[in-house]
Amino acid sequence: MSADITPNRPDEVCFSPGEAILRKLSGLLGSVRESLDLCLFTISDDRLTRSILEAHAKGAKVRVITDNDKRHDAGSDIGAIIRAGVPVRADDGPAHMHHKFCLFDASCLATGSYNWTRGATTNFENLLVTWSPATVGMFSGEFEELWRRMRRLQ
Repeated sequence: MSADITPNRPDEVCFSPGEAILRKLSGLLGSVRESLDLCLFTISDDRLTRSILEAHAKGAKVRVITDNDKRHDAGSDIGAIIRAGVPVRADDGPAHMHHKFCLFDASCLATGSYNWTRGATTNFENLLVTWSPATVGMFSGEFEELWRRMRRLQ
């Protein structure tokens, strides 16, 4: 499934339970051409991980920031992402990196309560997708600041 990552589109909102958010994220991930910056508390939904790794394999610059404690959870896909050659950074202090946002080609932002886990489709979750340059820019700035501060995982 592919989605259009064209600027100046109206915001979109998806809710779960159900697979609307999963379908939206899968489409956005499939449309990535240049860059994919993920700042996620955890990643354990193999379907989304597959799409992340496909973007990487197609030549997109992919970077992941995650929580240092969650990478060791059963089912965590962080190890597979690192083994695929994707740079991953994580916090190393007492505060959890609890963000849940993703920047697609530096022009589209997806954010909300949705955890990138298989179980999230059964919870009451939300996802906001926006192409607002101002909002995308603020989240991009946060990503870059965290990327600078966090330690690289290997």
